[in-house]
Amino acid sequence: MLAVPGMASLLGVSLLARTAITADVMALTLYVVLGLELSYAAAGGVAAALTAGVALGGPLLGRMIDSRGLRTVLLVTVVVQVVFWLSVPILPYGFLLVASFVAGLLMVPAQAVSRQAIAAMTTAEQRRAAFALESVQGELSYIVGPAVVILCAATMSPDVVAWGVGAAIVAGGAGIALLNPPVRADAEADAGAAGRPPRRQWLGAGMTAVLTMAFGTTTLLSGVDLAIVATLQEAGQVSWAAVVVVVFGVSSVVGGLIYGALTRPLPTWLLLGLLGLVTIPAGLAHDWPWLCVAVVGSGLLTAPTLATVADAVSRLAPAGVRGEATGLQSSAQSAGFALGSPLVGVAIDVSVPAGGFAAAGLAGLAAALTGHLLSRRSPARTAVPYHPGPVDLGY
Repeated sequence: MLAVPGMASLLGVSLLARTAITADVMALTLYVVLGLELSYAAAGGVAAALTAGVALGGPLLGRMIDSRGLRTVLLVTVVVQVVFWLSVPILPYGFLLVASFVAGLLMVPAQAVSRQAIAAMTTAEQRRAAFALESVQGELSYIVGPAVVILCAATMSPDVVAWGVGAAIVAGGAGIALLNPPVRADAEADAGAAGRPPRRQWLGAGMTAVLTMAFGTTTLLSGVDLAIVATLQEAGQVSWAAVVVVVFGVSSVVGGLIYGALTRPLPTWLLLGLLGLVTIPAGLAHDWPWLCVAVVGSGLLTAPTLATVADAVSRLAPAGVRGEATGLQSSAQSAGFALGSPLVGVAIDVSVPAGGFAAAGLAGLAAALTGHLLSRRSPARTAVPYHPGPVDLGY
């Protein structure tokens, strides 16, 4: 995949942007708590505003990419991020809430652009492996980004940390704009001129099934993070939570690389169902060494599940609306991340920490079942006109 022209540079620059974007919530949290000396609840409000903006902005920015072009959208979002992060240290809390929502709404769409470009730069046979590599990139960003911010906060002021995160986001967005990767294949170059197909033609049962499973996957993953912390806090070993999370992330990287090398894909509903099943018994572990072992199974299935979701979206979306479809995928995943922690938190409060793993796993199973039932209602003929060559609707 790295030998595909332009692929290595795209993944390298987007990794910088995605790593910084995964760290933005942590940077703002530390700024509110340490810089403004407010409560963690206040910091959570800023984080929620930013996350809500990202969730709502995904389809908007994707539609703009479809109609206005990639560089225009990147220029607008980069300028907004420059203004926001430079002004963070001088904004009162109330204005920071509003500004965080706007910054999320117009966040540099590094993840969505990477997925669109991968779909345009690869053949149908290469795409699964390419999206597996993109999922590995995402896992690396989640491992590195927040950890770097926490380490920097120990030696730098929260203002400087926020500026550093903002600078990395801006540099990544500007780098992608300079690369200007294609978002449509050569055979799809006239898709924009042909007009946008109505949503009812592509946002049907099949696409709804994929978006549901995207939502369920991140709901599970967000819940697992909280369940890990709760389990180790009950055992008096909360300081080991970072080690368990790193083991989970490394396992996901390994799983993504293995899945990308396989010769045949697996259906998304099956991967997500297996992910839910292996997550539930992780609650049986009561100390950090066994918890490290317990999360390996979930980790190995995480990147493959995310990769198949991205692959299915790229295959089902016509070229003229691929930006909007990819934005909807990002929104579904952001919504899952936002819901997973509260859902699992309630389960932990009314039961035990093991209940958190059970709730997360059951959420994944429910999404897998729903996606499977919806996909069976989607006739294969509806997707064929948009994608020359074989189309596998076994998601």
